[in-house]
Amino acid sequence: MAIYGIGNPLIDFLCFADETDLEKLSLHKGTMLLIDEEKRAEILQCMANRKKTISCGGSCPNTMVTLRMLGAETILAGGVGDDEYGEMYRQRLIENGVKDETITFKAATGTSIILLTDDRERTMNTFLGANRLFDECNVNEESARNADLFYFTGYMWDTDEQRRAVRKVLRIAKENNVKVAFDLADPFAVGRYRADFLDLVQNYCDIVFANSEEARFLFNNYDAYECCRSMGKLCSIAIVKNGRHGSYISANGKISQIPLYGAAKPVDTTGAGDTYAAGFLYGLINGYSPDTSGKIASFLAGEIISQLGAQFTPERARELSIRIRETF
Repeated sequence: MAIYGIGNPLIDFLCFADETDLEKLSLHKGTMLLIDEEKRAEILQCMANRKKTISCGGSCPNTMVTLRMLGAETILAGGVGDDEYGEMYRQRLIENGVKDETITFKAATGTSIILLTDDRERTMNTFLGANRLFDECNVNEESARNADLFYFTGYMWDTDEQRRAVRKVLRIAKENNVKVAFDLADPFAVGRYRADFLDLVQNYCDIVFANSEEARFLFNNYDAYECCRSMGKLCSIAIVKNGRHGSYISANGKISQIPLYGAAKPVDTTGAGDTYAAGFLYGLINGYSPDTSGKIASFLAGEIISQLGAQFTPERARELSIRIRETF
């Protein structure tokens, strides 16, 4: 099965920070903030003497890369800049076997400065850069039409151009019976685009991912189970991740609770949701039930938070795919 994704290719700067850094920079811990070049420079200046790592990331790209490492055929569309980071990103996709349908624009490649505090919570500061220029004219219609599944996240709604691109693929998906999976991505994105997201869930999506905060914003309800039940009435498969309490899955109206896997004290929670989505979709396309797919998703999310960074190495991914076959 081929999975086509539109996302934000970003270069991740993972920096170790403390609470006073967040206060100094007026950042709210645990959220994703869209920033301009001036704010990016301010944060990097503040973090200049802190330990940091640089890697390729972005929510949808993380999911596409992990799925490919597990053996699925994946395609990534998005925008990169005509700079060293854009070249670095495209080379990473080639190395991992993801079909590269990114477009190179005369702009800076997007970056995400991820501040990791001692409690292992991450605060993401995203400069979209070239991603802002990806529009409906950049969509490869043949890839979208021939895919078995289209995957996108709520982050795409932050620019008119990307929104148009996603809506174009949603129309193609509907006309060609392509399944659609949607990750709400961020509670503030849900707050900004609640009406649009409800419309997407009800009228275009087969599979929807949310965490408890995102689901709360969508349904104005603090109960993750009830949110899952509400979302399950709008789409075939609804998933609400509920932190240390595991996750709920509604499949055709039946709700199951999936246990939490992995370390009690995570090393880095960056990419946990992206990896969960990859694990769940991997399970479904390989014929596992929604419940078992949820367990695979929880298992992989538990593994990714036990390391630094949002993507596994190819060697680690091979080990995990063997464990999945043996365990599930």
